[in-house]
Amino acid sequence: MHWIDPDCLPETRGTVTRFLLNPHGELDGLVLDQSRQVHFPPHLSKQVARRVAIGDPVTVRGVKPRGVDMIAAVALTPKDGRVIVDNGPEHDERHRKAEVERRPMEAFGEVQLSLHGPKGELRGALLDDGTSLRMPPHAAEALSEYLAPGAHVHAWGQGVKNRLGRSIEVDEIAHLVDEEE
Repeated sequence: MHWIDPDCLPETRGTVTRFLLNPHGELDGLVLDQSRQVHFPPHLSKQVARRVAIGDPVTVRGVKPRGVDMIAAVALTPKDGRVIVDNGPEHDERHRKAEVERRPMEAFGEVQLSLHGPKGELRGALLDDGTSLRMPPHAAEALSEYLAPGAHVHAWGQGVKNRLGRSIEVDEIAHLVDEEE
């Protein structure tokens, strides 16, 4: 979003309650006040990880897609006051996906938040333990009932875990059944 002047965009303020990882182990978003997703491109991952921590106040200037409660960030201002602006990836080299070892993982729990891409397309869910479940938009749309807040799910796939969070690229997902019923 390097062509948009962030100073002309509305501000949203909140406290960082979670980081969101993509399936490559890079930050591509955060959650403000436990309820609003802020998406940013993975080429900002290192800057955000160095300057923002869970519990920090942050100001976001960005674009809100229609129909979803999320912000595609153009600029973030952490508590140190130095603005992190999305000027696009460096021109001399394209963003390279992080080389991390993905391994089989599973997760289960209650969906706290549906996760969206920068244009508002459904892309997954955030579970109550902080795990990001990710899938392509066409699969997410077909499985939207599993990705809605309040759904109890069990998911399997290839994932990554690091100090900032956990993300699983979902291969299979099912409703979590309570055996005591």
